[in-house]
Amino acid sequence: MFSALLEFSLRNRLLVLLATLIVIVAGVVIALRLPIDVFPDLTAPTVTVLTEAHGMAPEEVETMITYPIETALNGATGVRRVRSSSAAGISIVWVEFDWDMDIFIARQIVGEKLQLAAGSLPDRADRPVLAPVTSIMGEIMLVALRHERASTMDATGEEAMQLRRTAESLVRRRLLSIPGVAQVIPMGGAIREFQVNVSPQRLAAYDLTLEDVLRAVEHVNATSSGGVYNDRGTEYLIRGMGRVFDIEDIRRSVVTTRNGVPVLLDAVAEVDIGAAPRIGTASTDGESAVILTIQKQPLANTLDITEAIDAAIEELQPQLPPGMRIDAGVFRQADFITRAIDNVVGALRDGAILVVLILFLFLSNIRITLLSVLAIPLSLLVSFLVFDLAGIAINTMTLGGMAIAIGALVDDAIIYVENVFRRLRLEQALPEAERRETREVILDASKEILSPIVHATFIIIIVFLPLFFLSGLEGRLLLPMGIAYVTSILASLLVAVTITPVLGSYLLPRAAEKGGGGDSRLLTGMKHAYRRTLELVLPRPRMVIAGSVAMLCSALALLPFLGRSFLPEFNEGALTITLITMPGTALEEADAIGREAELRLLTLPEVEGTARRTGRAELDEHAQGSN
Repeated sequence: MFSALLEFSLRNRLLVLLATLIVIVAGVVIALRLPIDVFPDLTAPTVTVLTEAHGMAPEEVETMITYPIETALNGATGVRRVRSSSAAGISIVWVEFDWDMDIFIARQIVGEKLQLAAGSLPDRADRPVLAPVTSIMGEIMLVALRHERASTMDATGEEAMQLRRTAESLVRRRLLSIPGVAQVIPMGGAIREFQVNVSPQRLAAYDLTLEDVLRAVEHVNATSSGGVYNDRGTEYLIRGMGRVFDIEDIRRSVVTTRNGVPVLLDAVAEVDIGAAPRIGTASTDGESAVILTIQKQPLANTLDITEAIDAAIEELQPQLPPGMRIDAGVFRQADFITRAIDNVVGALRDGAILVVLILFLFLSNIRITLLSVLAIPLSLLVSFLVFDLAGIAINTMTLGGMAIAIGALVDDAIIYVENVFRRLRLEQALPEAERRETREVILDASKEILSPIVHATFIIIIVFLPLFFLSGLEGRLLLPMGIAYVTSILASLLVAVTITPVLGSYLLPRAAEKGGGGDSRLLTGMKHAYRRTLELVLPRPRMVIAGSVAMLCSALALLPFLGRSFLPEFNEGALTITLITMPGTALEEADAIGREAELRLLTLPEVEGTARRTGRAELDEHAQGSN
């Protein structure tokens, strides 16, 4: 097959050049639009079930909510593990499926099973909801909303309620409209609510109970339908309008009647607007704020989403109430991704430069060096085309596979170019009458080393084949690196039997006619040094073997003391510090401790800023106590 491809390329040189140009353009375009991330997506198909249980203790949540949900989900189709966490007022159940399960089918299975458990849940609990589909590394950004004079702001006052209301009604809704954003969780500030403070003395005076007030409040904000009234060919909708538009509507609602006189709600209770009891607080740089955690969907491009979020925040800034601003620099995963990818790209660049330099020093011919080095960009561009077809993103693992392969990408081209150049020089040394046609010489020289090139390439590929049989988390992490390496190596073989012979047929004959082409000074010197080394060691085989064994034993002895890590350390430029106090610590006390920790950290000259979350947010998968 490769022999036929080689002959076809030399017979159709212009067609091969045109195809190469198309591959270059397509590879560059696809490389620019491929999604970029730090690691491959390691998210197993997981469905998270969240249930708010207001006021219930962790033991009640576990026995009355979490356990029935777990029982209903255990044994469902494709489920391999069910985990749960019960905290004060919230139940979280994680349902993990097999790696090959489609996430939307998994959500459908969980939704059907929840119907069985819904009837056994207590009335005080909300309906279980499924958390949005997010990635395990999907927390891409933290955005802070705060007042310019936040340090003087009462965290439970009107400004705190305004912060939270703006965050939920304006900022969160705009961010959720961005494609690729899965969830935006606000935390901090104060939730605005209508509060009905019932007076026991007034209840006793009207001979009412708390249940009577609760029943009246439940039905105060409702509408009713009376059907349709037909009059002379015209239909009129009949509606009972009971919607609440302001606090006076609540105060004037009827609780009961006494002797035909309605007893209004404000007769037995004080109705006001106030802040709901807080379950979490947030701050930036020691000042009260609302922090919005932005999570992305799996396989979404973090850099593109971050750019869209930045644009949305620029649009939102003029719409905010006076004195309020958005800080988009609290935490940005995109900065870390850019830094990590730049490091790997730098390694690729440096490797390519070293390859070019070494080739030139050893080959001492510019044309041969350029023909050999051309295999590097062409092989990488072909790899990007394969990435696009396979749905693989650019990350440290794929780029790492390319970095490992970069030294081997030029092997086939070097062997081919060197052999063709040598054959052309030998042909030039013959009398003119005995010389063959240049294309025939190139074809014979190419076929001469074709078999060794193909065999060597596939032997290298076989070494990486075990990566393709890894399953689970290891397979998700290492498979892209194996695909990148194997694809690059195969692409280099394809380049060596197509475009390299074509370009060689144009450039190498002229180089051979100019003569030269002998060993470079560096190579001549190395051969001389190698000859002297052989003359020194060959008469002393026992000493060489003993020295080799000693070095091997020394290396094995040092092996237990070497550091071990699955992946190298990544510097995000940010630290996560957790303060843990005694269980039962009040939220106000924990907030004060956290604020003091922030202020002390800000005294360090290296610290640019801090952000803090204490407690938890509503329907947050990462539920923690206020301690």
